[in-house]
Amino acid sequence: MPDLSQRHTFGIASQCLALHEFTSVAQLLELYPQQSPCYVMGEGSNTIFVEDFEGQVLVNKITGVTASAGTVNGQTGVHLTAGAGENWHALVQYTVEQGWGGLENLALIPGSVGAAPIQNIGAYGLEVGERILAVEVVDVSNGENFRLGKDECEFAYRDSIFKRDKARNWVVVRVHFWLPDNVEPIASYAELAAMPNPDATEIYHQVIAIRQRKLPDPKQLGNAGSFFKNPTIATGDYNKLKATYPDIPGFRVNDESVKVPAAWLIDNAGLKGLCMGGVCSYQRQPLVLVNQHEATGESVVALAQHIIATVKHQFGITLAPEVRLIGKQGRIAL
Repeated sequence: MPDLSQRHTFGIASQCLALHEFTSVAQLLELYPQQSPCYVMGEGSNTIFVEDFEGQVLVNKITGVTASAGTVNGQTGVHLTAGAGENWHALVQYTVEQGWGGLENLALIPGSVGAAPIQNIGAYGLEVGERILAVEVVDVSNGENFRLGKDECEFAYRDSIFKRDKARNWVVVRVHFWLPDNVEPIASYAELAAMPNPDATEIYHQVIAIRQRKLPDPKQLGNAGSFFKNPTIATGDYNKLKATYPDIPGFRVNDESVKVPAAWLIDNAGLKGLCMGGVCSYQRQPLVLVNQHEATGESVVALAQHIIATVKHQFGITLAPEVRLIGKQGRIAL
């Protein structure tokens, strides 16, 4: 049985019945089984195989990058198209080297281009959905190819239409980005705000420095990035927590809701650095769970469930996983 430990960045020992890479839609449709379980993935930076998968794993290797000058709503800029199998950071680096601003805040996020719209990846004040023009998709159940515009993708915080049940047979093929000329740099994040009038290149390098300082390199210490989403709670509930925990941070979403950093909740629940069976909450960033020493899928689930239960008991907030946990038959819930 094919080994999956090198196919997901958490590095847990796991296997599947069959493993294939595809470089075109035609090859994908030829390989995709209509009966047995099948999981389509990119670089595995947001996936953890917690059990041996009793099905076929297909790895998206559709590549290719093109760019052309254009106009959208009277504004000039660059129309950038990338295959879903392209490396995300390499694409960001390419845009910065070309002098095109717009994606620099998302530097060094691990994973593939195809995963970006699914997760609506975001960091340091920017979500990728703000730069996406359209997403090309194939429905493996009938072979239909279609294109979704930005609004049709239903982007939200770490969410998109691609996570809905209707999209269970969809595979992202290519992503189209729109990078306006003279786009305003986003430097609202605390460690970026200290930079005087930064340009895209300066933000790019600063973001890389911040991420390297705070987050573990998956090549050195297995992890899947942020394990939990930052929860959004009602403003009234936040105000009640603020009365008990005066230093609890919160970021206004709208008049009715506030987003609370999951890392703060985990840390203040006394869980930073906690280990179970080789899996630990990372000391520098407790939002990240790491494969400290020959972790198992069972221990990942156990630690995640313990963190969820403890935070819920102390703060009344339920954390939701950002990563995809894959069991014997496919995705599982905590």
